[in-house]
Amino acid sequence: MNNSVGNTARLLGAGLRALLVLTVVCGILYPLAVTGIAQALFHDKANGSEIKDKSGRVVGSSLIGQRYDLPKKDPSDPEEAAKPDPRWFQPRPSHGLGTNSVNTRYSLVLSGATNKAADNPDLVKLVTEAKDAVIADNSTATHKVKPEDVPADAVTSSGSGLDPNISPAYAQLQVQRVAEQNKLDAEQVEKLVADHTTGRTLGFMGEPRVNVLELNTALKALTES
Repeated sequence: MNNSVGNTARLLGAGLRALLVLTVVCGILYPLAVTGIAQALFHDKANGSEIKDKSGRVVGSSLIGQRYDLPKKDPSDPEEAAKPDPRWFQPRPSHGLGTNSVNTRYSLVLSGATNKAADNPDLVKLVTEAKDAVIADNSTATHKVKPEDVPADAVTSSGSGLDPNISPAYAQLQVQRVAEQNKLDAEQVEKLVADHTTGRTLGFMGEPRVNVLELNTALKALTES
């Protein structure tokens, strides 16, 4: 009996010591080391890749797309369709999982793809309507957008539905409208697009892209200068 109690006590003691050591190593030392390395080498990314305006106010993350819509006439009406604000560059469509229906008290950002086949009638309808809207929204009195000039990312959502980037072609398509709405020269807006166009990663991965939030933040700074 005494041996049995002694063995049990030793096992419990070994287990408690192992628990203490693993708690210190995995629960304290490892998180501190990872956090320290991240803050030292990747400070911006570790803190959410925040984008700030010229006043230093955080306006979002460079990793998450945002919409730029006009205020609703009736904010309490969930059925009222959002309309894009013509003063700003618009991101690609975001169909994904739709609106939050779980907790209606908060406006949550939902991520997901449509998972519809290319010949799905609903998807074809969405793309057709989106193309018509892009042409109508970006045509001005002096500049008409041609159907063949509308790039794919202007009418299709990304796999996550939260893509923060658009193609340089889609950004360029919006230049005339943005310039007119903000009373700027088209050359100024074109320069903004060029300045915020990022090339392929390492020169060969992915495609050239324009971060919409960064571009609109620079546009706001330009209009307020």
